Amino acid sequence: MTIEERLEKLEKELIRGRRFNRWLLAGLGLVIVAWIVGWAFRPGREVSARRFILEDNNGKLRATLQLDKDGPRLRLYDENGKTCADLGGSEDGPGLILNHGNNITTLTVGEDMMGLILANTNANPRASLLVGKDGPEFRLYDENGKTRAVLVVTKDGPILGLYDKNGKTRATLGINQTTTPDGKVIIYPESSLLLSDPNGKVIWMAPP
Repeated sequence: MTIEERLEKLEKELIRGRRFNRWLLAGLGLVIVAWIVGWAFRPGREVSARRFILEDNNGKLRATLQLDKDGPRLRLYDENGKTCADLGGSEDGPGLILNHGNNITTLTVGEDMMGLILANTNANPRASLLVGKDGPEFRLYDENGKTRAVLVVTKDGPILGLYDKNGKTRATLGINQTTTPDGKVIIYPESSLLLSDPNGKVIWMAPP
């Protein structure tokens, strides 16, 4: 065997040795990572962190779990990176926001009030259901976020109110009260219906 042949053989052996070492190191690294993950998440083991990030196979952000100044928060993102779900907790109570296309749903729970709000893409509410100390309240809004109908149940009885685009009460069904020009308060029973003009003046009522 010539010197050139010996050198070529030695070079091939060195290349095979480097490849073997790389595979050995990679395999050892995987074993170490698997051991660390298994140790960290073994039953009864606690994992502490201030933020967790989940990415898809393309490296896009899809979820975060973190602790911010208001409290813990979990966010989910769609394939375009837009927030589609936001769950958080604060001193005022927990809240959940769901966002898909032009629809936004908000659910909140507080000490004195809990509610569900449905809104459009401009964050203008279209419908809401609130429950507080005074009782439940259901509202319907126009495309500009102005109240057009309200149904409430108070300790004295139910009330249904209809409003024009300027926010003026145009019809009221149920228990209600009005004040005459001389300051007298008139209370109407649950079976009452009042119709008003754009200035809020009652133009018809039943019973009279």
